[in-house]
Amino acid sequence: MQDISPATLLVLVPLLPLVGAIITVAFGRRLGSRAHLPAVISIAAALACAVVLLSGTARLVGDGHGSPARPVEMITTLWQWATVEGTQPFSIPVALRLDPLTATMLTIITSVGLLVAIYSIGYMHGDPGYPRFFALVATFVFSMAMLVAASNFLLVYVFWEAVGACSYLLIGFWFRKPEAAKAAKKAFLVNRVGDFGLAVATFLLWMTYGTLNFHDTLSADGVIMPGILGQTRLADASGYVGGLVGTAICLLLLLAACGKSAQLPLHVWLPDAMEGPTPASSLIHAATMVTAGIYLIARSCPLFVACPDALTMVSIVGATTALVAGLIGTVQNDLKRVLAYSTISQLGYMFASLGTGTLLGFTAAIFHLLTHAFFKALLFMGAGSVMHSMGGVIDMRRFGGLRRIMPITAATFLVGSLALAGVAPFAGFFSKDEILASLNSRGWPDAHHDDHHATARKGDAAHFQLAAWSPDAGQQENELRPLSRLDSPATFRTLFWMALFTAGLTAFYTFRAVFMTFTGPTRVPEEAGHHAHESPPVMTVPLIILAIASAVSGWLLFSTHALADFLAATPSFTAPAVVATAVKPVFHWDLALQGTLAAAIGIALAAYGHLGRRSDGPQMERFLGPLETLFARKFFLDEIYSALVVKPLEALALVAAVFDRRVIDGLVDRVAMIPLALAAVVRQFQSGLLQRYALAGVVGVLAIVVALAWQLRG
Repeated sequence: MQDISPATLLVLVPLLPLVGAIITVAFGRRLGSRAHLPAVISIAAALACAVVLLSGTARLVGDGHGSPARPVEMITTLWQWATVEGTQPFSIPVALRLDPLTATMLTIITSVGLLVAIYSIGYMHGDPGYPRFFALVATFVFSMAMLVAASNFLLVYVFWEAVGACSYLLIGFWFRKPEAAKAAKKAFLVNRVGDFGLAVATFLLWMTYGTLNFHDTLSADGVIMPGILGQTRLADASGYVGGLVGTAICLLLLLAACGKSAQLPLHVWLPDAMEGPTPASSLIHAATMVTAGIYLIARSCPLFVACPDALTMVSIVGATTALVAGLIGTVQNDLKRVLAYSTISQLGYMFASLGTGTLLGFTAAIFHLLTHAFFKALLFMGAGSVMHSMGGVIDMRRFGGLRRIMPITAATFLVGSLALAGVAPFAGFFSKDEILASLNSRGWPDAHHDDHHATARKGDAAHFQLAAWSPDAGQQENELRPLSRLDSPATFRTLFWMALFTAGLTAFYTFRAVFMTFTGPTRVPEEAGHHAHESPPVMTVPLIILAIASAVSGWLLFSTHALADFLAATPSFTAPAVVATAVKPVFHWDLALQGTLAAAIGIALAAYGHLGRRSDGPQMERFLGPLETLFARKFFLDEIYSALVVKPLEALALVAAVFDRRVIDGLVDRVAMIPLALAAVVRQFQSGLLQRYALAGVVGVLAIVVALAWQLRG
């Protein structure tokens, strides 16, 4: 495979899962219990291609002779999709982009996708929709791979919608179940709001920059046409629009990201998405749909850096979402919903890091995305293993002490929980520390924690040398802007403490789930009968692989700084304003101790309330008082949406229906009555008596004769 060109490998990564999906659709019924083979084989082959691409891209980055900020990219144009000539030509190629960010995302998508597909062989065994499920999984991997590899915003939008369609079909996979159908519809409708933001942002980008391509292109007369994220524009400090137009574009992109990545106020669809099969939940939460928003903002970071207020809004939305979702997760009793709110919260961490606008913030967000993909896939698969053994029951109050029945599931789930809680030396500890460090560096820019802060301060001026939009001149002007009231150290200090408190909440609700599920007296629901047992190897082997990744990946990537140095060569991260914020990699002992203390307090509280107790007995929630109702009802956000959006739309629909029936249909009916009335008059002359017809004929002839005589007389 080393002899295959990178361009061919880049095409094969999304193409192979698509071929697997088509084969499964065509021959799935004939394959029967082996219907998983096309999907599993094709995703495994795609993973092999992605790994080769990753290693090849890493070699290119390593050839930078100590300059990790040297941009590395390769563009593969497959065909010209659309070309419209005019004063402002519109040209959209189907082009794929390989750079460190793409290579990292493709590896995450295909590796987790493969493990989910293998796990699904055991979990979905015997399901009537077995072939359909694997066809959807392969299509999901194809759509997400194309989204992260696309090299223009319109192509991103196409596969943004494709990912949404796949999630809709997987969430509503058991469509005969009313709850699943309702959850799928909710996910579809909520995401339409975010997708509208991306559509409008795409239009504004074309109007503002005259192109939708990420990369530079060469015109027929040999002139370089700068792409939005191309080398030409990135090298120009004044290449990006700020002001009202730039902020509008960034806020619309943020709205789109909030929809896909389930951030406030568009997060409400993700917990209900648990109605789909657990492997689908694992795929959605770990490697595909919810990571799309993180990818979009990371890819578009030069646009956001030019608009500091919009960039700060990314952090505000992320930190607020992380805190709110963490509070809700503390009182959930459905194991999968605990993990769902955990996903929302951890994605909020990534948004908070992205909003710092620093190279550390961007790379830390992707670092956490990678580690989160491993331990969240592990936890969802562990929850699926529990559900599989408990006869479909997932309410933690109905079982307990399962470590005696399911030792492998319990052990791997514990590893995933330690990683999620940020306990050293598991993966989440290192990536969470990097996120806290990025927030800390913006909240206390003059602090002398380490020598590297002097470097950060030197980059402050460059970081805020922004391109502002001048309506009068109709062009971009470089001006040194002071920090706004929103984009200030005080804001980021607040966000840092919110993130640190959320770290304690994360440890609490995670280990609350561990203790309720796996400790205490052994209890099995009646739905499981007398056959509760450990899951088969086809399900436990992926758990073990993910547990190993969750245990060592964070330390390995942090200690070698391999991922951060690799991602720094992503073209978007080589913009001057981003490079100016680069700092020397260092371990933050003070932040690590604070994060560890927060996690320890959370675990201790969870142990006090739940360790070794009956899961249906009195729990910690009794100490919350009225806050328990607030958290359990999810801050009444569903009720608020129902009152402000759903009910008014239902009322409007009722009025429209009445207007349609009474006015429009009534008017049409009355117009239709005119020919009926005329016909009724004509029918009076159609009696069927020959004598009357003869009389009418004679009268008619006489009338004609009289008329002719009158005319001759005149």
